[in-house]
Amino acid sequence: MASIPHIDMSRYDTDFDAFVQDIGQGYESFGFVALTQHGIADEVIHGALDISRELFAQPEDVKKQYHLAGKGGARGYTPFGTEIAKDAKHVDLKEFWHVGRELEGEAPYPQLQPNVWPEEVPQFKPRMLSLYQALDTLGNKVLDALAVYLKQPRDFFRGKVNLGNSILRPLHYPPIVDEGTPSVRAAAHEDINVLTLLVGSREPGLEVLAKDGSWIEVTIIEGAIICNIGDMLQRLTNYLLPSTTHRVVNPPAPFSSSSRYSIPFFLHFNPDVIIDALDSCVSEDRPKRDPAISADDYLMERLREIGLIK
Repeated sequence: MASIPHIDMSRYDTDFDAFVQDIGQGYESFGFVALTQHGIADEVIHGALDISRELFAQPEDVKKQYHLAGKGGARGYTPFGTEIAKDAKHVDLKEFWHVGRELEGEAPYPQLQPNVWPEEVPQFKPRMLSLYQALDTLGNKVLDALAVYLKQPRDFFRGKVNLGNSILRPLHYPPIVDEGTPSVRAAAHEDINVLTLLVGSREPGLEVLAKDGSWIEVTIIEGAIICNIGDMLQRLTNYLLPSTTHRVVNPPAPFSSSSRYSIPFFLHFNPDVIIDALDSCVSEDRPKRDPAISADDYLMERLREIGLIK
């Protein structure tokens, strides 16, 4: 963890200017930071992790009732062995559930589909919505600081993510039954979205790729939330803020015989936001690399690459 900056979120309120520089430089150098003093109660985080265990312990036939075929895994259950990382040859060893933004009334975008809730685990809904709201709020604070770091108004991102198709993903990596499998729990990849905020896991396996080509193990510090840059923000900043490659490897015994649980929150732009390099991130030394594209078009392109959209 020595290579990943620790960012004290309480400084958002007490010393915002210094906070901006710390978090901006941390992301520019590594793409990953650990958020401490973030204000999300332990019971919200641990309650969500505990109810995830209960959810994934349900029988397969129960879970598969909540798999929405042809929906690209946008909501509800995605079975084990479905997702594959871009350019990978083997599927990931995981199952997961997607919780999206809970809305009242008609959705402003068709991408904002209704959530799917398991009747067999009644506490799943309130605990997931509580964590969703907390992480959405925290992510917006991180974006406030990054806006200023990028020479934009402090509220620059607020109207660009307020109705984004952000996803909370309770994840279960089952015990490794075949030690010789060519698959890993999550192959090396970069996240598609704007920011990812990760709670859990209490088990080892997460690694990030350093600039020197080495893999660094990330152990979740008690009480910290790991937050990394996604490809959409990398593209908007013309690669000033890097979307760092990471993976979840199959751990050695005795950890391989145990399940691993975590809950990433993928914060997304509103579907109609145009991702185009900011003028403040383009110069003679850093020419613009990518054409403009809408957030939804980019998302669909990437979901096809990882097998969730056919």
